[in-house]
Amino acid sequence: MPISMLSGVASYFLYVNIHALDFTHTFALKAISGYIQPMLIFSMLFVSFCKVSIKQLKPRRWMIWSLLIQTISFTGLGALIIAFPYIQGKVVIESAMLCMICPTATAAAVVTSKLNGNSSAVVSYTCLINLAVSVVVPIIVPLLHETNTDLTFWGSFFIILHKVFPTLIFPLMLALALQVIAPKVHAKILSYRNLAFNLWIVALALAIGITVRAIVHTEESIVSLVGIAIASLCCCLLQFILGRIIGVKYGETVAGTQTLGQKNTVFAIWMGATFLNPVTATAGGFYSVWHNLFNSYQMYQARKNQQIQ
Repeated sequence: MPISMLSGVASYFLYVNIHALDFTHTFALKAISGYIQPMLIFSMLFVSFCKVSIKQLKPRRWMIWSLLIQTISFTGLGALIIAFPYIQGKVVIESAMLCMICPTATAAAVVTSKLNGNSSAVVSYTCLINLAVSVVVPIIVPLLHETNTDLTFWGSFFIILHKVFPTLIFPLMLALALQVIAPKVHAKILSYRNLAFNLWIVALALAIGITVRAIVHTEESIVSLVGIAIASLCCCLLQFILGRIIGVKYGETVAGTQTLGQKNTVFAIWMGATFLNPVTATAGGFYSVWHNLFNSYQMYQARKNQQIQ
């Protein structure tokens, strides 16, 4: 994972400094964001979802607490901005809102599986939180920006749904259908044990590259960027800690930790640019660094423990 992250950073700076390729920048960004990354995420999720049966997707009681943490924190921070629209540090508060409501990462099931956790529970919660985001965000966001008359509940709802369906709901439906329609093909896919993880490593490098680009190209002041970075770090630590506490209580330590702490940062970057102050998109970028560093540490510890045993 650290090699993948460093590769994403190095590849970005190497690419932008080869000036003979300047004319390809726009095309490359569209190709990566619009086609390559969604296809990788789709493939990764499809392979991961093949390991899950529909019976395993039932909601668990602990998920209620995780949903409440995400939705109440987002709503509470939003209420603060609504009550004090000219509050100092508004962009930092909006960044924190984004980090708290952001859905679980599409790769969380892959990481959970690597850590010997319950990946089916992660898939179930990922579906629930995306549904919650589709409802809560359209309610709160129009109140934050009253001058933007284009932001209506149903308009925002369908925008988010359009973003979620191709890369989350459709691969899940396809994987479940394959178990019934073509069990031999399904069994063949399951035989490639590390396929989903390897796809994720490539997707991670691309995501980090896009993250670096978002940070480099922002016109916000250094003070604001530092504030956003600190806010995203605090949100990351808080959610990993709370997720672990919930998981331990209900016997789902790994799943509880990952569902609340590991975020779909590509979605966060998009949501910030679409619904909030565009600079808040960098919060998703910073969060991507924090949660992937933590995941790297988790995997190192898990591998170390296996060697001891």
